[in-house]
Amino acid sequence: VQLQASGGGLVQAGGSLRLSCAASTYTFSSYVMGWFRQAPGKEREIVAHIHWNGVNTFYADSVKGRFTISRDNAKNTVYLQMDSLKPGDTAVYYCAARGAGMKVFNYWGQGTEVTVSS
Repeated sequence: VQLQASGGGLVQAGGSLRLSCAASTYTFSSYVMGWFRQAPGKEREIVAHIHWNGVNTFYADSVKGRFTISRDNAKNTVYLQMDSLKPGDTAVYYCAARGAGMKVFNYWGQGTEVTVSS
């Protein structure tokens, strides 16, 4: 599975961005899709993930109520809508896929950089 993330950029605090991640696989709907981020000098952390049905989702406490993950299985794409952005959201954002029966995310995209200015 190849993952291509896009949509990052520079935004002021309080602004919004939408990240997209396109997957090259015929079985996209079988994967749990996730977004992770890594800020400078920090470890990578989970932001959100979404199951095949688009209903079961998880959010890190730090983004609950501000970020929304969604997917379009017909387009093999997962999205991360980021609203009310804060400087602390500045990071490289990665999309990832977890195959059926897997306990870890085993496919990773190249990352897209998000910078939130104060």
